[in-house]
Parts: sequence; structure tokens; C-alpha cells
Amino acid sequence: MIDLHTHTLLSDGELLPFELVRRAVSAGYKAIGITDHVDVSNMDYAIPRVVKAAQRLKGLVPIDIVPGVEITHAPPALIGDMVKEARELGACLVIVHGETLAEPVLEGTNRAAIEAEADILAHPGLISIEDILLANEKSVALEITSRKGHSISNGHVAQMAIKFGAQIVINTDSHSPGDLITRGQAEKILMGAGIGKERVPLVFETSRNILEKALRRI
Repeated sequence: MIDLHTHTLLSDGELLPFELVRRAVSAGYKAIGITDHVDVSNMDYAIPRVVKAAQRLKGLVPIDIVPGVEITHAPPALIGDMVKEARELGACLVIVHGETLAEPVLEGTNRAAIEAEADILAHPGLISIEDILLANEKSVALEITSRKGHSISNGHVAQMAIKFGAQIVINTDSHSPGDLITRGQAEKILMGAGIGKERVPLVFETSRNILEKALRRI
């Protein structure tokens, strides 16, 4: 399993980075992105600490660890600059918290994230055709999620992405130990979203490509 969207005690998760990684290894993960929630108030706090944890574990655990962030509930006008700042601070993976149906995310967030060329647009809700087409052009991946609440629009995201050619990834948005999933569970979630079995390997290939790109930034 390659899971590029998880959280720790540095935002609203339950685990320290070391424990999250240990549990991911135990669950059979091959790679994990640690992407705590940030806005302008804590970006310079969270990113260096995740980077430090990833550096200290390098070579000691059988898993790739990618330090990143999830820009969360930021006004769309700020997202472009925040993506740039996150990368400058050492985030090798930048996710933007999309227009999920489970929270009052500002309209225009999806578009701003795509225009800023974030790596992944998380749980983008009822994403529009225009934004899907732009995501395809900018190579921004759209997230299918296993997380309760955010997952209610998985079917829409999957079908729109397939129809208009956008990239898809599957992540857990883990906040607690029980949120981690196996690759087999991920496959079932993808098929439950309407992604045919023959397309499932392409989703994991997209995650692998994003992972490799992120690791080159370390």
C-alpha cells in the first residue's frame, strides 16, 4: 500500500510520526506520506518536524517516508503562495484539502489547488467538469478516500475522472491507527467507487509515480 495522505499529533492525528510509521510498516505499507493540516499559522512549525522525523528514520525502516502537508481551509486566493511556501520549507508532497461535502470548504478551493499545481487534490467533492479538465492538464491527481464522510463523493470523483481522463489516487486520510488499510481493502474501495477492476492497477501506478517524484525532492 502506498498511502500519501495521513496525519499525526502535529495536527489532529492521534500518533507521533514514529508510531504512525511503525504501524504503517506493520500493516504492510510500502510508502507513507505524512501530510499534517496546515495554514499560515503552523506551516513553519509542522513541516520541519515531519522532515526531521523522516530523516532520522531513513535507513532504519523498510518503508519510504515522504514529508508533506495538507493545506486546509485556506482562502483560495492564498493557496498558490502557500503551495510555494510549503515546498520551500521542505514539503516534498503538497496536498490541498478539497471541497468535500462533509465540511464547509470555500467554493473555488478545488480550482485554486489545481492552478497551484498541488500534487494531490484531496476529497474534491462534486468537482466540476472544468476543474477535472484542468486537473488533467496540470497533472494534479484527484483523491479517492477511505475516510468516512469525505468518501461520500467517491463515486462522482471516480466517474468524472475516468470520463475526462484525470489521474486518480487512493489514500486513507488517516488520523488514528484504525484508519490504515491494506492494499486489498484499497482495491475494494476503488471498485466500490465504480472503478473497474481492470483500472485499479492504474490508480496504484499513479500513486507510485507521485511517490517517486516526491522522493526526488528530498
